[in-house]
Amino acid sequence: MTASVPSAPEQPDAPENAGASEGDRAPGFARSAVRLVGRVAAFARRRVVGFNELWRHSLQFRVTVSTLALSSAVVFVLGMVLQNQITERLLDTKRTAAIEQTRALADTAASELVGVGGENTDAMRARLENALKKIASSPASQGGAGSAAGTFDPVLVSGGRDQVGSVPVAAGPFASVPERLRQFVESNQVSYLEHTVDDPNGGRTTYLIVGTPLSTMASPLQLYLLFPLTSEQNTVSTVQNTLLVGGLVLLLLLAGITNLVTRQVVRPVRQAAAAAEQFAGGDLDQRLAVLGEDDLAKLAVSYNEMAASIQRQIRQLEEFGGLQRRFTSDVSHELRTPLTTVRMAADVLHASREQFPAGLARSTELLVDELDRFEALLGDLLEISRLDAGVEELSAEFIDVRPIATRAVEQVRVIAGNAGSSIELVLPEQETTAEVDARRVERILRNLLANAVDHSEGKPVVLTVGVNDNAVAVTVRDRGVGLRQGEAELVFNRFWRADPSRNRRTGGTGLGLAISQEDARLHGGQLDAWGEPGYGACFRLVLPRRQGAAVEESPLPLPPADHVPPAAEPKVIGTLEVQPAPDALLAEREEVGR
Repeated sequence: MTASVPSAPEQPDAPENAGASEGDRAPGFARSAVRLVGRVAAFARRRVVGFNELWRHSLQFRVTVSTLALSSAVVFVLGMVLQNQITERLLDTKRTAAIEQTRALADTAASELVGVGGENTDAMRARLENALKKIASSPASQGGAGSAAGTFDPVLVSGGRDQVGSVPVAAGPFASVPERLRQFVESNQVSYLEHTVDDPNGGRTTYLIVGTPLSTMASPLQLYLLFPLTSEQNTVSTVQNTLLVGGLVLLLLLAGITNLVTRQVVRPVRQAAAAAEQFAGGDLDQRLAVLGEDDLAKLAVSYNEMAASIQRQIRQLEEFGGLQRRFTSDVSHELRTPLTTVRMAADVLHASREQFPAGLARSTELLVDELDRFEALLGDLLEISRLDAGVEELSAEFIDVRPIATRAVEQVRVIAGNAGSSIELVLPEQETTAEVDARRVERILRNLLANAVDHSEGKPVVLTVGVNDNAVAVTVRDRGVGLRQGEAELVFNRFWRADPSRNRRTGGTGLGLAISQEDARLHGGQLDAWGEPGYGACFRLVLPRRQGAAVEESPLPLPPADHVPPAAEPKVIGTLEVQPAPDALLAEREEVGR
């Protein structure tokens, strides 16, 4: 019988531009697919980033996920072990019952097939089929469906290994018996095998096939019983589903329990962290609640004691600092009156110094110089005490910084001339406007220039002004003794000197750089220092062009652009013998020396 394939119905004629429209739609579909893939990738990246952030910042999340992962591994291993044990027990029980069933039915088959042999093929098959009927109805099978090993399909086969070339005669589903099992049974061995057979309905059924020889017969016979393992497979599937559902429920319960337990530990830690942040922010009265007598309660008690101790010490330091500032201010004010009296007397003596002997006149000049320095020291002490007390106010206005730098240079030029140094001023051509307090900026530059002149060793000092969109920078560069390693952080300390044995040429008080740094901070700027021995030093002042604005980048670099790194120490690669100079050359050198 042949089947004809119906032809497809005729289609109407397509328009001429159908191919073009399909070609136009293809790139659009590709672009849509690319966009979809990009969105999915972006969503996955966001999820991964969020997971990483949560993993790094949440102890509770890490403990819960770690416990869930370890529990999953344990549940998986335990489930596999249980499944294998249950499967092995079911199969062992099935095999034992099937072998006993086969041996019992083998005796029944042997009694029914007494004298078999010599018949033709049809008679042999008829006797085998009758024996199968007897086996199915025998008491040993217990009704088939109720047998100890369950239902089975019997197979009787005549023939053996000694009957070469003969075709075996079989009754029952002989095709389901594998060849390798027949080889063992034909060798007079009771054997069993688990074998999967294709069903006529297209499915697959696994059988436990037990074979035994009927050796008492004149003609070799074998009996095979095919026990389907459908019920055992169903039992194993039920066990698998139960273990799977039970494992998932167990994991969810473990995750919930771990989350709850971890939360009980993490919550007090988070409260302690929040209290510590508030305490660090200035809320010195912040304390932790003490609940119970466990370890967390002991932690809260210890934290509260520590916070109370720190609070007492901070208050003592504040009181001591207040007393120190008040003492400095009071002493400075109290010294004003006697200093004014001494100043008046010194001025009278200084005006009449020409009438005094030379030694007394010089003493009068020294007295006036030291009184000038004393007055400057008192002024700096009053200024630093006001800065420490936080009562100084910034009188900022938009002004060009270049005239401020020029005035600072003019004020220090006389001191620089006395020290043998020159001051170079490098200003930008465009207007350098910034919101600054002109008095304070001028004082900063004056202190930096005086410090540079004091350490320049008679070499030139360069003041450079730079500007960008966000900031104004001023550098004061000298090529004097420089700074050793680590001294750049110490130069702004009060009364600090790099070389205590070095005399001050400018009569500084030792507070100028400290006051300059405080003035820079009051503007929202920064004052930095750099230096190397033998290469001089450079101080850089960076101020925002508008108060409250952030300084992203300085217009002038530090170290300065003209900085040359120190050369490496020369390596000794050999010795050179020096010959004595001729007498004429020695005579010429002596003449030049004279």
